[in-house]
Amino acid sequence: MRHVIALDVGGTGMKAALVGVDTAAPDGAPVLLHEARRPTGRERGPDAVVETVLGFAAELRALGAARYGAPAAAAGVAVPGIVDERAGRAVYAANLGWRDVPLRALLSERLGGVPVALGHDVRTGGLAEGRIGAGRDADRFLFVPLGTGIAGAIGIGGRIEAGAHGGAGEIGHIVVRPDGPECGCGRRGCLEAVASAAAVGRDWAAVCGDPLAGAADAAKAVASGDERARAVWQRAVDALADGLVTALTLLDPQMLIIGGGLAEAGDTLFTPLREAVRRRLAFQRPPSIVPAALGDAAGCLGAGLLARDLLSTEVTA
Repeated sequence: MRHVIALDVGGTGMKAALVGVDTAAPDGAPVLLHEARRPTGRERGPDAVVETVLGFAAELRALGAARYGAPAAAAGVAVPGIVDERAGRAVYAANLGWRDVPLRALLSERLGGVPVALGHDVRTGGLAEGRIGAGRDADRFLFVPLGTGIAGAIGIGGRIEAGAHGGAGEIGHIVVRPDGPECGCGRRGCLEAVASAAAVGRDWAAVCGDPLAGAADAAKAVASGDERARAVWQRAVDALADGLVTALTLLDPQMLIIGGGLAEAGDTLFTPLREAVRRRLAFQRPPSIVPAALGDAAGCLGAGLLARDLLSTEVTA
């Protein structure tokens, strides 16, 4: 059975799959023939992380060859940070410590010379949401996962816009509160610093006095009627709405797809967020604001789609 390797590399863990090429689920989703997870091991340093990625891919290649009679025909890998997809280089990732890694070439060499696609984790997740997830019926959408950080993927006509320098969609670094907390990028008041899941968890921990409290705990407190939690939550929602309205004013998407840890709060997030966005609109057409459909599988599914696209391109050529 023809198949490809899909890898989604995160700051703490990696998700991987062998994905069928010639078969698909009724909804068009890739068929996952095998799934696996492994720690990224970033505490061992960037060189060790790269070797862990390469070794994991090689194990998947061997498994596929043994199980399906031939090794994977291609591979796709999604990584965080700054990614030069055209050159196949992982330029920089603060949470992994690597700089300017020729990851596409290294993976292709380790996998016997097969074609490899390298993608940015959020854009790759957005590709999956656009093709087989919440955005499948939207010609233009913005996918925004709210996790430890905030980023975005701009979907246009079935593709994801990377920008001239690979930085399109970095909505998390729109300054929405100029006097707000310092962001990892060095500026103050970025959307990521005030409305990410990490920011909500930080603010709720300070209010409730539990240093281990996180965003999920804040959401539960909001749902139970805790006024302190509601104040923390509303501040984050208002900041998020400011950032989203800036983005939709520039991009005019049909749909805003919200994913990541905060989206797991369901209506606790979406009801006030939709209202906060509506209040801020002037001439703009309101987009649909919907939860992501694929959860934490989006990056891996998107990596599989990137790999399958390589084979489709080869056939077309």
